[in-house]
Amino acid sequence: MTRRILWRLAGLVPLLFVISVLVFSISKAGPADPVRSVMSERMTDEQIEQIREAYGLTRPAWEQYLSWLGDMVTNGGGISLSVRSPVSEIVLPAFGNTLVLGAAATVVAVVLGVAIGFASGIRHGRLVDRVAMLFVQVGSNLPIYWFGLIIIWLTAVQWRLLPAGGMHDLRSDGGFGDLLLHLIAPAFAASLVSMLIIARFVRSAVIESDRSDYIRTYRSQGFGRAVILGKHIGRNVLPPIVNITGLTVGSVITGVVFVETIFSWPGIGSVLLTAIAGSDYPVIQSGILLVATSFVIVNLITDVVLDLLNPRLRHGAA
Repeated sequence: MTRRILWRLAGLVPLLFVISVLVFSISKAGPADPVRSVMSERMTDEQIEQIREAYGLTRPAWEQYLSWLGDMVTNGGGISLSVRSPVSEIVLPAFGNTLVLGAAATVVAVVLGVAIGFASGIRHGRLVDRVAMLFVQVGSNLPIYWFGLIIIWLTAVQWRLLPAGGMHDLRSDGGFGDLLLHLIAPAFAASLVSMLIIARFVRSAVIESDRSDYIRTYRSQGFGRAVILGKHIGRNVLPPIVNITGLTVGSVITGVVFVETIFSWPGIGSVLLTAIAGSDYPVIQSGILLVATSFVIVNLITDVVLDLLNPRLRHGAA
C-alpha cells in the first residue's frame, strides 16, 4: 500500500511539468499584447520595448518558461503587469476564498447528492424515485449562471433571507456567522451539477446492490432493513461515492468560477477574469496552474482513499 502511494506521488512530478508547459504555452498563444494592454496609449514604441525587456518578454520562449517556473518556486509567480504587485499577494488570498467556497459546495453536493440517490434507489420505481429523477433531469440542463441568478432573485430579492453577494457584510464584524450566511447561496449554486451527478451514481449503485444475491440472502435470514441499508448496502456504495466525488471536483471548480462572478465572491475566478480582460499573463499563468495543481492533488487523494477502502489491497499490504 505504501509503495502504491509513493508511486502515485512520484507520478505527480511529470504530470505537473506537463501542466505547467501547457499553461505557459496556452497563455502565450493569446493574440493580445500584454504590455500594450496595460500601458498608456501615449507611450512610445521604444518605451514599450524597454518594458518588454524588463519583464523578459523579448527572450526566447524556453527562457521565458524557465524564468517563470523559477519565479513560481522562489518568488510566487513574479510581478503583475497591471497592478505592479507580487502575483502571490493577488492569487493566494483569492485562491483561499475559492477553497472556502469550493469546500462548502463539495459538502453540499455530497450530502444532498447521497441523500437524493439513496432515497431514490431504495424506492426504485415509486413516486419518490420519479420525482427525484425528474429533478435530476431538469437540474442537469440548467446553466449555472442562470441558476445562480434565480437563487439571488428568490433568496435576496423576494424572500430577503440571504445577502445578494459578497463574502462579508461591511457593516458587521465579519465573523463566522456572517461568512456562513454569505456562503449558503453560492455554495448551493456551485454544487448543483456535481450534486445531480452524485445522486445519479448513488441511485444506480444502491439499486444494483439491493438486487444482488447476498442482499437477498440477508433478507431471507431475517436481517432488518435498517441493518441491510446501513451496514451492507451503504458499505458497498461508499467506494463509488468517493470516486464520483473526486471526479466531480472539476465540475465544482468550474461552477465556482462562474458563481464567484455572479455572487461577487472575491475568489480566483474573479481574479482570473480580470486578468484575462487585461492580458495580465503572470496572474493568468499562476492562477490556472494553482487551480490545475489543486485538481490533481484532489484526484490523488481520491485514489489513495479508494485504495484504503479496497479490502484486497489492505489485506495484501498487511
